[in-house]
Amino acid sequence: MPTLHQGPFVGPTAFTGIIRNALVQADHAGWSEMVWSDASFEDWPLYEKAVVEALNDWARKGRKLTLLAHHFDAMHRIHHRFVAWRIRWDHLLECRVCKGVDASEFPSALWTPTWAMRRLDPVRCTGVASVEPRMRLLLREELEERKRQSSPGFAASTLGL
Repeated sequence: MPTLHQGPFVGPTAFTGIIRNALVQADHAGWSEMVWSDASFEDWPLYEKAVVEALNDWARKGRKLTLLAHHFDAMHRIHHRFVAWRIRWDHLLECRVCKGVDASEFPSALWTPTWAMRRLDPVRCTGVASVEPRMRLLLREELEERKRQSSPGFAASTLGL
């Protein structure tokens, strides 16, 4: 079982590894809630079979996943497995679009009740992960503010006439 990364990280390989490990840990750690935030989620490993399997393990009654994004364009284009998972588990997800912040300034983060990761520079893919309560609290407050400024997005299905 991989452990949760703590401390700084550098590079896209480290970033995607941290995401993978966190999602594998989600069920084992008993996280009832996760908040994911990214301008587009384009470089998250949500297309991977192992990631979706980890989400299946995590998903059950009482769990909640909130996604905050500037736009969700990459989801249908890149993350087909996650899109299918999202349809099945729609009742666990809240997906929000926040256009009030420039995409280049949008927070890239994964928050949980006991651990959090934030990319401080998404272009260079550098950031930090921690269990430290103050870091998690400040991140949660920022994400809640983004959520307040957002509207629903990335529907599970598109109804047509």
